[in-house]
Amino acid sequence: MEPHTSRAAHFDAQFAHDADPWRYRTSWYEARKRALTLAALPRALYRRAFEPGCAGGELSAALAPRCDRLLCADFAPRAVEFARSRLASFAHVQIERRAMPADWPDGRFDLIVVSEIAYYLGEAGCTAMATLAATALEADGTLLCCHWRHGGEHWMVDSARVHGIFANQAMRASLHRVVHAEDADFLLDVWSADPLSVARRERAG
Repeated sequence: MEPHTSRAAHFDAQFAHDADPWRYRTSWYEARKRALTLAALPRALYRRAFEPGCAGGELSAALAPRCDRLLCADFAPRAVEFARSRLASFAHVQIERRAMPADWPDGRFDLIVVSEIAYYLGEAGCTAMATLAATALEADGTLLCCHWRHGGEHWMVDSARVHGIFANQAMRASLHRVVHAEDADFLLDVWSADPLSVARRERAG
């Protein structure tokens, strides 16, 4: 069995009896992290966004009002099913079953949100995904990366290592880190093709 197939089965099992196995909808920790994630985005609105590893679509539902188009993906069939139900009211949101990084979508995006997924891919997969994300941004694009700091399955990559890999690929793509937050529970980084801060961009405009 291919690694991504076995891991899809692993995550599918998490959703077997619960549409929200990680309490994305009910946990204050998750609600707070989601609010900080949204606040960290340097622009209010985006044209075309991509969120791999969308799980049941809770973060996707918060991102949707800030995007003209949003593509969400997960490789666990049940997660895709639940995300489609959660996001049914958003006509501009598309949910697809895709395994990362092999099924990275075509085209370019001005927002890519990599939240709680890259450490499941192994170092090689994480590096491939970071490279794809950094090079798939539009000239005014934003790349956000957020991951839990306390470990998990033995095969997961440490979150600090994940963010180091993304930082390296972002630097190679000439992206600028505009947010870096080390919460007690998670790491949050945002890179942008535009080096101006939010306040300076508003003054310049």
